[in-house]
Amino acid sequence: MICRSDIANLKTDILDKVGQKIIVKGSLGRSKAFEKEATIEKAYPNIFVVKFEENNRNVTYSYTDVLTRTVEVQVFDGETYSPLIPENAFDEKKRNL
Repeated sequence: MICRSDIANLKTDILDKVGQKIIVKGSLGRSKAFEKEATIEKAYPNIFVVKFEENNRNVTYSYTDVLTRTVEVQVFDGETYSPLIPENAFDEKKRNL
C-alpha cells in the first residue's frame, strides 16, 4: 500500500535530483519495453518532467507511476546508476505491518 509519506518522500527525492541524468525503464505493452536515458527537468506537486536525450522530447510521469513500478527510475551518481527506489523497499514495509 502506498502511503502519503511515501509520495512525499519520493517528491523530495526527485526535487533534489532535478538536473541529474537518469535511466527510465517501462513497458509499451504487448511485451515491449523501453529503457532510455533522460534528465529530470522539473518537479511539480503531482508530476515530474523528464527530457529524453535521444529525441529531445519531454515526458511527464506521476510519482505513483514510480511507486507502483509502472516506470522504474535509476539515478546517475557520477559513476553508476542506482535505483531511485530500492528493489525491496516495499517488501520490507509489508513485513513490518
